Amino acid sequence: MGEDASATRAYVLHPEIKSDPGRRDATAALEEGVALARALPELEVAGAQVVGLPKVHPGTLFGKGKIAEIKEWLSEADAGLVLIDGPVSPVQQRNLEKEWKVKLLDRTGLILEIFSDRAATREGVLQVEMAALSYQRTRLVRAWTHLERQRGGLGFVGGPGETQIEADRRAIDAQLNRLKKSLEKVVKTRELHRKARAKVPFPIVALVGYTNAGKSTLFNRLTGADVMAKDMLFATLDPTMRRVELPTGDEVILSDTVGFISELPTQLVAAFRATLEEVLEADIILHVRDISHPQTEAQNASVRRTLKQLDVDPEVPMLEVLNKIDLLPEDDEDYLRAMNRRDAKVFPISAVTGQGIDALLAEVADQLKGKTRDVTLTLDWSQGAAQSWLQREGVIESETQTDSGWTLQVRWTAIQQAKFEKQFPDAF
Repeated sequence: MGEDASATRAYVLHPEIKSDPGRRDATAALEEGVALARALPELEVAGAQVVGLPKVHPGTLFGKGKIAEIKEWLSEADAGLVLIDGPVSPVQQRNLEKEWKVKLLDRTGLILEIFSDRAATREGVLQVEMAALSYQRTRLVRAWTHLERQRGGLGFVGGPGETQIEADRRAIDAQLNRLKKSLEKVVKTRELHRKARAKVPFPIVALVGYTNAGKSTLFNRLTGADVMAKDMLFATLDPTMRRVELPTGDEVILSDTVGFISELPTQLVAAFRATLEEVLEADIILHVRDISHPQTEAQNASVRRTLKQLDVDPEVPMLEVLNKIDLLPEDDEDYLRAMNRRDAKVFPISAVTGQGIDALLAEVADQLKGKTRDVTLTLDWSQGAAQSWLQREGVIESETQTDSGWTLQVRWTAIQQAKFEKQFPDAF
């Protein structure tokens, strides 16, 4: 972060709870916690430590001896903010803040802060604010400065001291009601846009993956777009959609989505369900993985858990894209394993160099050819050319003549539907 005098010096702690059989690798988890902290430009990471915990202390998280030791670390680092990479209860937060004389943010609060700082669309901003308010309503530890903030974030990092709980609760509830009304209007507008887009039904190919897996870099290479793509967690939040031409000449809509992360706050899973609707409606999902990351398998499991939480249809084809092979030596075991995969749904690529992308796009085209949709079309007698086109394509399942034309039961692929509507825009 450099020596920015205005930056808040933050100390990152990852509690490694020894009794938790499902705990993450402590070193990798701490690195991710530091990366989350660095994702906020106003924070400077002053230090980071894994803290082993035999058990969780209900009122303070850590034991007395460890609290005193951490206090020394904070003093030496001149830290004004502690970021704990894990859940912290309101009572624990209040007690630790009093003991250490610093502000404290847990993993959920930090991720919410980042999301608020990055959300660009109106819906994204509203969804994050609602998630943050729902989260903070249960805590009521400090004044809600983000209700009148002057920067992108939520104000957790730089807010003032304590305030009256009931006044805070009323302020939050009133703001939540206002946000819900605003969001209803935005969702209605997005629904209209989505219906308009459905009239030109290009197949949707959604990119998903762990944050920083290289989705936006791949998106930019395929579309020629200029989506923010940095070596930073959550570099892009709001979904971006662009039309892409496949090697076959067929066109698809490519959607870049928010990066997933382990232990994603439940508030955000719910809040971003609408934002991720392109994934829910996708014809194909490309799961982009950073094959060079030491925790790539754990990240893979985390993404799949999140997709399950989002109720993504398991019947939707999902291709596994092993990205960043350019970062692996060619004699590396992971590189060789990736390049020798015989699974037809696994594709080693480099979004930076372009290696492997042609094979990936060819598979996308093949998958779309085999995926069909059923629809009922009503054509009048003047639309004989459209009826003849459908006959030539062999997509008519049944046909009934009426006084004014034809009623047709059609089964076709998304690409066939897109070609039909491009050629006969008045047929729907």
